[in-house]
Amino acid sequence: MGVVGWRVRSMVQHLGWNCRRGLSSAAVQSQLENVGFIGLGNMGAHMARNLVMAGYKVTVHDVNENTMKKFSDDGIPTKLSPLEVSKSSDVVITMLPSSAHVLDVYNGRNGLLANGGCLGPWLYIDSSTVDPQTSRKISMDISRCTLKEKKAYAEKPMMLDAPVSGGVPAAEAGKLTFMVGGSEEAYLAAKPLLLSMGKKTIYCGGAGNGSVAKICNNMAMAISMLGVSEAFALGQNLGIKASVLTDIFNCSSARCWSSDTYNPVPGVMMDVPSSRNYDGGFTSKLMTKDLDLAMASASGVGFNCPFGSQALEIYRKLCADGCELKDFSCAFRHNYAGKDEN
Repeated sequence: MGVVGWRVRSMVQHLGWNCRRGLSSAAVQSQLENVGFIGLGNMGAHMARNLVMAGYKVTVHDVNENTMKKFSDDGIPTKLSPLEVSKSSDVVITMLPSSAHVLDVYNGRNGLLANGGCLGPWLYIDSSTVDPQTSRKISMDISRCTLKEKKAYAEKPMMLDAPVSGGVPAAEAGKLTFMVGGSEEAYLAAKPLLLSMGKKTIYCGGAGNGSVAKICNNMAMAISMLGVSEAFALGQNLGIKASVLTDIFNCSSARCWSSDTYNPVPGVMMDVPSSRNYDGGFTSKLMTKDLDLAMASASGVGFNCPFGSQALEIYRKLCADGCELKDFSCAFRHNYAGKDEN
């Protein structure tokens, strides 16, 4: 297990860890009280505010000054750089748009690791959707660093990759699902913090495995949406309504999230992007980015993904055709020429 893992597990046991109830409030105060949050976009802003509501002392940073001002106006401390955030934090959470942004925030000038390898925070959590290689590189970089002050529960800083599922509505409602990679001891210690922003956490294994889970999940989601959209469009061309097919799918073997929860056919389901001209939701641009990550990772290990590759080409074309900001379910209309339900 190693010295660090032994110390964290011993600390957890000493403080009365219960996997169902989490750490005691005293434990949260002692090891996770001061939280730095970097990346206040559509997801991160809600996540950071949920931490504030849960009682954590949160300090934030974002490159957008207007976003920072909103937090400052609400009395939440802001800092001008990731390095400044780290100086007042026990744990730092990052929620950033891409692998390049993550590498810059951690390893760039005034980045989280720019203090000569001697770090203040004992735990770093990256919730960005990035390739597993980036997650593993950052984890390795952090493992080579030391702590300014030895903790009773950790002698070296630790890293978790913890991307999320659920989108902006779940981020706002505090109902995200976290897919977590890294040491199990760090995961157990961080679980109460994650559950202040979400409803479920799933431990995926070692460093980078959270990122693996996220890109595999989103690849499957894209392929499923395209398959369902293609079937609905075929049905329309053969003379059956999509609403009838939906009823059939949802009580038979074709049932899936893309048919029963996030139906792509306008007029079939209320309160989903297809009911509002595909505005809101998870954009085709983001889906293209995630599929690109999945295909690059597959290529890196010599694995062939024919469905994933085809899905990527479809979403690239949708973006090129002006649909990059439309929800990814717009493939029904803009790739398959599907019709609205009357």
